[in-house]
Amino acid sequence: MTRYILRRLLQAIPLLFIISVILFVLMQNMGDPLATMGGRTVTRSADRERLSRLLGLDKPIYIQYLYWLAGNDWAKIDQDGDGVAETAGTRKGVLRGDFGTSLVNRGVPVTKVIGDRLPNTLLLMLAAELVIIGGAMMIGIYSALHQYSTADNVITTTTFILYSMPVFFFALVIMYIFAVNFKRWGLPYLPTVGMFEPEAGKTIAQVLWHMVLPVATLSSIYFAAYSRYIRSTMLEALGKDYIRTAKAKGLPRSEIVYIHALKNAALPIVTVVALDLPFLLGGAIVTERIFAWPGTGRLFLDHVSRSDTPVVMGLLMMIATAVVLFQILADVLYAWLDPRIRFK
Repeated sequence: MTRYILRRLLQAIPLLFIISVILFVLMQNMGDPLATMGGRTVTRSADRERLSRLLGLDKPIYIQYLYWLAGNDWAKIDQDGDGVAETAGTRKGVLRGDFGTSLVNRGVPVTKVIGDRLPNTLLLMLAAELVIIGGAMMIGIYSALHQYSTADNVITTTTFILYSMPVFFFALVIMYIFAVNFKRWGLPYLPTVGMFEPEAGKTIAQVLWHMVLPVATLSSIYFAAYSRYIRSTMLEALGKDYIRTAKAKGLPRSEIVYIHALKNAALPIVTVVALDLPFLLGGAIVTERIFAWPGTGRLFLDHVSRSDTPVVMGLLMMIATAVVLFQILADVLYAWLDPRIRFK
């Protein structure tokens, strides 16, 4: 297993390199980072020329990529236009953990810009994932054990409605019901923006209270999809010969369902969760935008619209790396759930 993990990690290096090249080229063609230089006013022509030389944006795109990847220890840039090349500051490059500085935040390191928002996204996304997995497991197993019953038909209809409903529409509906109407009716209503009320401060109670609507919005679609996956895989597992053998031996129903059947039915779910979890790091753009949640999804939207290449590249490479690592983790879980699976 250790040899397999090391081989997968080594295989990920050229993959991440190719991804970084594609993303960098796309970002260079998405907009002009010097149009406003992170501000609200148009950059003057003289300043544009100076900034272009200072940031190395007047160089060919492959030089700019090397600068982003390996830093500027090797590069000499004419900063003041006097014909003499100087080193444009000191930057170690992505290979040594330096993702550069944000253009929008005027010199703030990319790692700090992302690091300030990442805990907020993880808090929201992990809470949503716990609700999704826990609720979907209970609903999916119950539907599989009561196939074609009235409850199963009601659950199936509800999950299909939730799955087909756009995220922004579901968010607006629950905001209208639990915030607008509850306030009108004199009931305790849920907040719709931010992480806490300024006058109350950032307390645990405030954060949890403000998480209710965003978590419900994020959970709606995934909850519907996961519960259908679990129902179908559980039905398939319950029809296997080893389940009939376990019943013939007189094993308790709970042991048959939650140990023998669920352990094998969980394999396809592991794949789905492993693909979804990395994107939690990137945040939920629509949900965070609607509820003004200060996470990485909202950060991505704000910075990509202003062509802040260092921050956007940092976010995208973080997601790409997480995808690789979680896929390796999924393979390890396969071997644990199914002893027949062996990796060499």
